[in-house]
Amino acid sequence: MVTVNVVVLAGTVAADPVTRQMPSGDEVTELRISVPETGRRLLPLPVAAWHATVGRAVLDPIAKGDSVLVHGQLVRRFYRSGAGARSLTEVVATGIKRLGSEPGTGGEATVNPEA
Repeated sequence: MVTVNVVVLAGTVAADPVTRQMPSGDEVTELRISVPETGRRLLPLPVAAWHATVGRAVLDPIAKGDSVLVHGQLVRRFYRSGAGARSLTEVVATGIKRLGSEPGTGGEATVNPEA
């Protein structure tokens, strides 16, 4: 049986990215990407971009309102909170590219050259 878990999204960053440092010392930036669904609705999707994989230098200039292309895989995490057991489905990015740029900035910003 062949299994494929590949996600490619083009959308708009809906909120300011949040960078967190994990107890292990690893850093992750959490993004919320709005992707158009059929019709006129926008589907907000959580994206986790680990700095060791994607690169901090690529993530720092990304801000709310930027158009981005994200590729990665879909992951479901389980955890406990004060309300009990919970789960979260998110995209774990392996590469991000900021689409369109302001004049004079030298073009698109590439996050992962292997992408």
